[in-house]
Amino acid sequence: MRIPFIDLPGQYRQSKKVIEHELNRLFGRGDFILGESVKDFERSFASYIHSPYALGVNSGTDALFLGLLSLEIGRGDEVIVPAYTYIASAFAVTYTGARPVFADIDEDTFNIDPHTIERAVTKRTKAIMPVHLYGQAADMGPIRVIARKHGLRIIEDTAQAHGATYRITENRLQRTEKKTGSMGDIGAFSFYPTKNLGAFGDAGLIATSNGQLYKKLRKLRDYGRISKYVHGSVGFNSRLDSVQAVFLNAKLRHLDAWNQKRVNVAGMYNKYLGDISGVRLPRAAGYGKHVYHIYAIRVSNRDKVLEGLVAAGVSAAVHYPVPLHLQPVYKNLGYRRGDLPVAERVCRDVLCLPIHPHITEKQVAYIAQTLKRLVKNV
Repeated sequence: MRIPFIDLPGQYRQSKKVIEHELNRLFGRGDFILGESVKDFERSFASYIHSPYALGVNSGTDALFLGLLSLEIGRGDEVIVPAYTYIASAFAVTYTGARPVFADIDEDTFNIDPHTIERAVTKRTKAIMPVHLYGQAADMGPIRVIARKHGLRIIEDTAQAHGATYRITENRLQRTEKKTGSMGDIGAFSFYPTKNLGAFGDAGLIATSNGQLYKKLRKLRDYGRISKYVHGSVGFNSRLDSVQAVFLNAKLRHLDAWNQKRVNVAGMYNKYLGDISGVRLPRAAGYGKHVYHIYAIRVSNRDKVLEGLVAAGVSAAVHYPVPLHLQPVYKNLGYRRGDLPVAERVCRDVLCLPIHPHITEKQVAYIAQTLKRLVKNV
């Protein structure tokens, strides 16, 4: 049996008619850069996450980078970033001239541990970048408390958690369900094809509730433009193109249903893997909805188990084998092995199993059976 890590053609088939209709309309209009399709998607996505403003850009990395710039973060500043995430989170900080300061993660959720954020704050700290990893929100309540206490900005890296939620306590009597990307100063989204909401290439979006930041971001993404040939500030070429907006808008209407199917698949995995000794299952925290961009287990002898799964036709993967504080590119920051022990342990034994809206229970059962055999024998 061959089981892919993700089924992108299946997603396309479900949206094909709408996509082809809207593409024909776009080709007739010819507004390929910042056209009607982009505006439609920005409005739709802003409404979906309940944010006043949303701005399409060309990638999730640019969403983080431009978001940081809009918060006036630059040389001499520090931004706290989890040590366990994709390197784009830290690179966005580096691009501004600021210094990423790495914090450890919670062993159950893989997300940044608020206790280690507090310890990482210095006089130079300007922002916290919680990453909502693998489809689950970081613990935003305590993070927001820390930010208020120290006067810090929050930029949410929401590349892997479209549609995930977190219950914010507004007061003693009221708790509000918030979508990831709507709880900080900036929410940064990636629509890389493999995401829960994926484009047909690179694409990203910035969300904010701050009108002044929105005006600043509009200039930053489009050459600092005031009018066609008048530029009031330095800006960049980071515009979401209309073709990608068509794909995203067509797929957005399926996102909640696809996320629920991912939750159902995670339930199947939990059922089939729950009695396997030596396998540590992912934990869904009680503070919100996990949308399972990734189903990440932990096993000893991870590399041998991965090799056996691949040989059996299962496209498993490792996200991520090297924590950011031990990446060669950040050697100059002075971190050493042992500084952030939880992230280092997770990197050694994390293993990501195929999960997508179109995977079947038969396939999940086969993966579980194969995994059980491998864990027992390696």
